Amino acid sequence: QVQLVESGGGLVQAGGSLRLSCTDSGRTFSSNVMGWFRQAPGKEREFVAAIGWIAETTSYADSVKGRFTISRDNAKNTLYLQMNSLKPEDTAVYYCAAGPRSFTTNVKRYNYWGQGTQVTVSS
Repeated sequence: QVQLVESGGGLVQAGGSLRLSCTDSGRTFSSNVMGWFRQAPGKEREFVAAIGWIAETTSYADSVKGRFTISRDNAKNTLYLQMNSLKPEDTAVYYCAAGPRSFTTNVKRYNYWGQGTQVTVSS
């Protein structure tokens, strides 16, 4: 069973930076696509970024391109999301997720989820 745990969230002023981490106790980072999703109050969970662990393919939502960077450290079974130039609209609970072997940004294709970490950006 895959177990994902996020950390690194917090409160930051607009224009600031945070780095989120996700550890995988199930050791599946080398065989599954991994992604970051976020959910704000009253909204659906939305795609943020994804990385293919074998093909090194990455993808980003238009709203975060140029500001966020997804990366991994396979030796540590850890996924990262570096978030720069944060905006108030980035405020949400951020979730780490594991999907299939084939690359996808579709939230419905991801079947393992962490508990989430809160990111709040003040204006």
